[in-house]
Amino acid sequence: MTPVRLEPVHAPAYRALMLEAYSQHPDAFTSSFSERASLPLSWWEARLAMGELPKEVVFGCMENGVLCGVVGLSFDGREKARHKATLFGMYVPARFRNLGIGAALLVHALAYAKARPGVLLVQLTVTAGNATAQSLYERHGFVPFGLEPLAVAVGSTFVSKLHLWCKLEGKN
Repeated sequence: MTPVRLEPVHAPAYRALMLEAYSQHPDAFTSSFSERASLPLSWWEARLAMGELPKEVVFGCMENGVLCGVVGLSFDGREKARHKATLFGMYVPARFRNLGIGAALLVHALAYAKARPGVLLVQLTVTAGNATAQSLYERHGFVPFGLEPLAVAVGSTFVSKLHLWCKLEGKN
């Protein structure tokens, strides 16, 4: 499956997929289901807005018109941080896992970030203990650099987030 950049027309499918992610995996995302469900469709469309150097881009894999995985990149516009991108919102539903979709999305996102002028690295967070996701990221060049305790409140409990980064220089 070849990832494509999602456009505003994909907003309903993207919204539905991410609401599933927030609902089924509340510890994996900083945003909550209720926060994101309350946002109008226009918010989701704006996230997918087209442009040459957008602040955010989202990629997805489609099979027979069904969105079966997504990942996003956010680019920092501040002068001192323009060299960094943040990978966010990686989600592949259980019914589409173990098909290489997550790896394809990650490779595509890293290639996009590398092609963007001035971007030198991509960073992300992953829930501590999510060995499957951490392994995927590390296989593609990400290196842990810190653990943030009590990073996300999930109900009355907290989860820690592992911070990882990937240098883009030298990546194919």
